[in-house]
Amino acid sequence: MASEDVKPSESAVSTIVNLAEEAKMAREGVVKAPNLALLSICKSLVAGGVAGGVSRTAVAPLERLKILLQVQNPHNIKYNGTIQGLKYIWRSEGFRGLFKGNGTNCARIVPNSAVKFFSYEQASKGILWLYRDQTGNEDAQLTPILRLGAGACAGIIAMSATYPMDMVRGRITVQVPYVGLNFAVYESLKDWLIKSRPFGLVQDTDLSVTTRLACGAAAGTVGQTVAYPLDVIRRRMQMGGWSHAASVVSGDGISKAPLEYTGMIDAFRKTVRHEGFGALYKGLVPNSVKVVPSIALAFVTYEMVKDVLGVEIRISD
Repeated sequence: MASEDVKPSESAVSTIVNLAEEAKMAREGVVKAPNLALLSICKSLVAGGVAGGVSRTAVAPLERLKILLQVQNPHNIKYNGTIQGLKYIWRSEGFRGLFKGNGTNCARIVPNSAVKFFSYEQASKGILWLYRDQTGNEDAQLTPILRLGAGACAGIIAMSATYPMDMVRGRITVQVPYVGLNFAVYESLKDWLIKSRPFGLVQDTDLSVTTRLACGAAAGTVGQTVAYPLDVIRRRMQMGGWSHAASVVSGDGISKAPLEYTGMIDAFRKTVRHEGFGALYKGLVPNSVKVVPSIALAFVTYEMVKDVLGVEIRISD
């Protein structure tokens, strides 16, 4: 019998072609998915970095003045306050003098801000998933307490990732409640405004830049006020061994030796005992002039840059 050529049927050919196309699409999907995820991560980090750089640069003159006030010679006072100090820098060093050292500050703040905002987003997603899983409510949203926890996680991660390890413990002591409160108050205020629409302030779910700045300013005020005593105590403990640092004035007006602290609780107790509760808030007003607008700008800039870059997920989501 003569041999006959065996030809594949049309259905077999069609099946092979379809499988090949599906395999190609699957390979492209595998390649594209990580690339898209990486691109989204990069955009989020860029937005956070830009937010940190813009907010720090906007208050750079106040930051420099704060440092000059802290380290100036007590026997040769040049800076007596915010307005006078800024005028003195302008007269003696010009416009550039107001921003001296800002490049170094941004080199430190930009990566920290990038990691902080990105970490908050990821921590919020994880906590929300756990919260919905535990409650069985797929529509549940983050509460202010959960946002505080997410912000605290973001603060720890950012500090640990961008600062030398020997500085992490001291900074975390002050920064974690501060960062957590900033995120919690900002997000909770926006959520309340969108849901309640008080005084006709919100016409739709998109808040105006002015409203977001107000929310950011409120967040900065609350976080700064609550965490400021910790910063005062930390600085006093650092300055404890310096001459004339944290000295105590007795009832007869005689200055005694600087206080020595055995720990944070001891520092709190001795500060309040010798100087009163108000000592925990020394310098709060001038520092708030710098911090509050900085926090407001950071939040608004972050969300605006993410809009420009086309990142779909916002910290509110």
